[in-house]
Amino acid sequence: REKDDKYKTWMPKFLMAKEDKDQRKSSDEPERNIFKVKKSNAERSKKMEKEEKIFRETFMYNKEINVINTATAECSVPSKRRVDLPVTAGEQLDVIDVTEGNAVICRNSEGRYGYVLVEHLNFR
Repeated sequence: REKDDKYKTWMPKFLMAKEDKDQRKSSDEPERNIFKVKKSNAERSKKMEKEEKIFRETFMYNKEINVINTATAECSVPSKRRVDLPVTAGEQLDVIDVTEGNAVICRNSEGRYGYVLVEHLNFR
């Protein structure tokens, strides 16, 4: 008989907890958007394509873009010309092509391209 009383008191609490849970769901809180990540990825790839198009026009680059190496920027360097890539210390860069001088063509994580001097890079 004591067991029956125990279950009777427990069951209403369980049901009430479930009702409270339903009330929390139906509150005025905005629903989470699970597709937000996919949208930002689409926007990002669109931006990368735009940056690549600008790069090809500016540098008259008609070769296939292949990453030769990765490098880390040793120090922050602002861009002095339009074709230079501004870098910050510790930034990861993809080396795309080597030029005749002491600069290489690099791409940063945002998809922007430009010249970076070899002396500012640390190759692993």
